[in-house]
Amino acid sequence: MRHRTTALLWRVGLAVGLVCGIGLLPTLSRTDPALTVLKARSADRDPTPEVLAAVRGQLGLEASPLTLLGRWVGGLWRGDAGQSWISGDDVTPAVLQALGASLLLMAAALAVAALTATAVCARTLWLGARLRLDARRPGGSGGSAMLAALPEFLTASVLATVVGVQLGWLPALGWYGPRWTVLPGLALGLPAGAVLGRLLDDLLPSAFAEPWARAAAARGVRGRAVARQAVRRCLPALLPNAGLFVVGLTGGAVAVEQIFDIPGLGRTTLQAALAQDLPVLQAGTLLLLLLAALSTGAAHLAARLLIGPALRDRALPSLHRPRPPAAGRLPLLYGGLLLAVVAAGLPRDPLALDTDQRLRPPSAGHPFGTDALGRDLLARVAHGGLDTLLLASAISAAALVAGVLLGLVPRFSGPLADTVNAVPPVLGALLVTAVAGGGTATPALAVGVVAWAPLAAHTSALLRQERAALHLTATVGLGAGPGYLLRHELLPAVVPPVARHALLRLPGTALALASLAFLGLGAQPPAPEWGLLLAENQPYAERAPWAVLAPAAVLALLGALAVSAAGGVRLPRRRRHRPGPEQPSPARESAPAPAHTSVGAP
Repeated sequence: MRHRTTALLWRVGLAVGLVCGIGLLPTLSRTDPALTVLKARSADRDPTPEVLAAVRGQLGLEASPLTLLGRWVGGLWRGDAGQSWISGDDVTPAVLQALGASLLLMAAALAVAALTATAVCARTLWLGARLRLDARRPGGSGGSAMLAALPEFLTASVLATVVGVQLGWLPALGWYGPRWTVLPGLALGLPAGAVLGRLLDDLLPSAFAEPWARAAAARGVRGRAVARQAVRRCLPALLPNAGLFVVGLTGGAVAVEQIFDIPGLGRTTLQAALAQDLPVLQAGTLLLLLLAALSTGAAHLAARLLIGPALRDRALPSLHRPRPPAAGRLPLLYGGLLLAVVAAGLPRDPLALDTDQRLRPPSAGHPFGTDALGRDLLARVAHGGLDTLLLASAISAAALVAGVLLGLVPRFSGPLADTVNAVPPVLGALLVTAVAGGGTATPALAVGVVAWAPLAAHTSALLRQERAALHLTATVGLGAGPGYLLRHELLPAVVPPVARHALLRLPGTALALASLAFLGLGAQPPAPEWGLLLAENQPYAERAPWAVLAPAAVLALLGALAVSAAGGVRLPRRRRHRPGPEQPSPARESAPAPAHTSVGAP
């Protein structure tokens, strides 16, 4: 009970700190909110001292930021979140209406994600139900990697242009009924489902290798029933990340909501953040924090119900691969192709302009074609790839280390991860920019602040089950101490799947950097950054599709490389150790090591 109270207080403290930080955003960024509000209301009006003074008086900005924050918090108890600084309307009805649109979009995206994850895992489920997992490829499906690596705004643009406008099958703009949810649901659900499917596909082989699955197959239980129970066995380790996806599909769907003109919560908070409409921004963030807390609580409750009393009784088998197969040749193939593209484009000038060669299709002189200014796309993709790949790799490595370390203390990291994940990416970048200032390191810092959260949630979920494993109970009974358990049992079981997860998210990290560059918070033109390439050439996608396909194809190739390489991540084979001299008694020091299969065993 004491631990739950501490975790609740920690969660409340984080939420209060975030909301207060948003309230102090103008002070932190050293900007005048009256000037920002005036530009949002009337861009052509001159910001004279008299006009700005009138805006301050109308909004009550003469008071200190803490006084304004106190007034806003005081109104929450009455259900009053204040009035918008831009429109003057009540904030509460507008934000609740935006939340309703986002929840409907989230439901559609989750349905698409569930179907996509099922398709990604279909082959493993079919082979596992027939005890034929030896025929499974170690690297996984390249199609799922490419789906996970495609930018959501690019997928949304293609669906809106092709399916909505050219073919006219479904509406592409507006928000008037269920038919308007299909295309944005596909744009959000396909990448999310590919990631969740890969995580589930990584856990399924160990579930099918457990004694209950083999016993069920030996007794003639139908393969469909065995596969269904294997999915149920793996879901508890996946649910925390699914909870993070729920919040991400609500507040992080900014680009998709912009493209399809959806009045959702992500778009509302983005507009409020850019205009410094603090009452709307604070109310939207508070709703996202409440949604994060509810989704996390529901995920933990569902995990406990799925596992049952085995978690309490410490009677679970170890859910990790005995020894994943080697990655094979696919990573070498994908890596070689990626290096070939970079090597072919580096000798070319990415900034050379030739207006006579605007939007030229691929040719011998320009293998990837040219952009709207006549610049060689191969050169821009290659030069931008170096910075993007190195920066994304460094952020992913730091996120892996931070995620594993923080995942070891779930009572501390769980509420922190939920709070961080509830912040829309744009708002997080604005907060980081306000505190740390602009510069080349700002995008990396903004992405790194949130990149560790899903890895920490994955680590905590795996540790929760691993600590309840039968072999761990036996090892403790033989005298192993906490240090021995951590080094020889827990970390070897947890680090490989979390490392595979980190590799799987490498293209997503590159996409996050790209989205910040697209919004003007990262690299600036004419830098050949992949995000800028996609953003600059997106208006010409129908007229010159190669201008968008070139950077998108290289990004998809990076996703295929990450997934295929992740399939073979494993710890080196090591000899079993007896519990070491850290044990308190000589009798325990001489106890033999428990005989069970660990992560490094064949």
